[in-house]
Amino acid sequence: MDRRARGLALVGLGLLVIVGTLAVGAVTAPDRSVTDGDGRQTLVGSQGGGTGWHDYGSVYLVDSDATAWREDSADSYFDVTMLPNGSVMAGFMHSGYEAGCGPYETPCTKTGFRIVDPDADGGPRVVSEHAFPVRSEGNSEVHDVERLPSGEYLMTDMDAERLVAVRGGEVTWEWRASELYTAPEDPTRRDWLHINDVDVINESHYLVSVRNANQLVVVERGAGAVEVINADRGGSDDSCLVRGEQLVPDAEGDVRCGDPDMLNHQHNPQWLGDGAVLVADSDNDRVVELHRTDSGEWEPAWTLERAGGIQLDWPRDADRLANGNTLVTDTLNTRIFEIDRNGTVVWSTKTPRIPYEAERLPEGERVGGQRYSAGETVGETDDDPSTATPETPGGDVPVLSLGMTVLRAAVPSTPFWFGEAHLGFSLVGLVLVVGGGIDRWRAP
Repeated sequence: MDRRARGLALVGLGLLVIVGTLAVGAVTAPDRSVTDGDGRQTLVGSQGGGTGWHDYGSVYLVDSDATAWREDSADSYFDVTMLPNGSVMAGFMHSGYEAGCGPYETPCTKTGFRIVDPDADGGPRVVSEHAFPVRSEGNSEVHDVERLPSGEYLMTDMDAERLVAVRGGEVTWEWRASELYTAPEDPTRRDWLHINDVDVINESHYLVSVRNANQLVVVERGAGAVEVINADRGGSDDSCLVRGEQLVPDAEGDVRCGDPDMLNHQHNPQWLGDGAVLVADSDNDRVVELHRTDSGEWEPAWTLERAGGIQLDWPRDADRLANGNTLVTDTLNTRIFEIDRNGTVVWSTKTPRIPYEAERLPEGERVGGQRYSAGETVGETDDDPSTATPETPGGDVPVLSLGMTVLRAAVPSTPFWFGEAHLGFSLVGLVLVVGGGIDRWRAP
């Protein structure tokens, strides 16, 4: 075979490998939509997509499997809550502000929370906004806001790494994470702690997610941190330092870093009651329920790593519902699903872009919920190989898993079923195409 013919053969083989890989993956992919038509209503906050995942954000209501309404005037939306009057409260980030930019040049980026009226004349619209300018659109957003019985709004201020309560636009209380963690000179210039969630446990105690430390902190108003879930036990700090400048070492060169096998860059914990918490363990690609033991330590009692035949991919929310089921926002699989206690998917919907958080209506995210028994394993069947065991997460494929992370960050529209094997075969096909093309080009 001459060089030109060999080049054409390699190009053809490479294209066959690529097309075959994509075709088989698409045909054999599980269906992300499961609906029984019972009218479940689910409120969704969508971070969106695009560059840096800060475009095309929206808040919308899914009625069974159809979108009932949508508000999409922000670059990104995050945590969403339906208030008693039917309006929706949502953390947001948006760029392009020409006024109120403070020390930053215009146009600037602002973050905070909005109130959306879904029943407004002409369609859903923003009726009020509390916002403040931030240095950058990335890693500075208000991810969560809670309305307190006092009339205050309690927010996670990721830019300054604090909890802050406001009323009438004025700060009424704050807790700065620098009371517990060694702080950089200017928290706004680095992704230091990435505080991404606060839940009200009771009138004086709040549950806080400190993502970059792999820890949950219980903060008592007026007293500060009173408990750390997944406290630093002296292991490796590597997982808390993997994304450039994050945690800051103390005078002895140590950082407060929780065990990544317990929690790894988590989101949206739910307090199930004293001694139990449900967490979207994002970088471990699972949902985990932690229980406090008699010794005061916390350990996994239940985990979910697969549902509907699909491995979870960076889930960022999990809610234990009043009926005992669990609602999961499976971010990079662009789906939201509900499983029963046996691990069976009873409802699921695919999302058009990257979802951040979801709440089932009318209950919303509850404080307190059914606990699953320690060591309990959900049912596993051929058509629904969900797993729930307190095992150490793992299973990454060297190089290819990192490649998938980069690909999904750069191209959020990557199909949910496209995994390490598809990437590997596609790269082989690409090498064949390029090699064959070069061979043909060099042929006399």
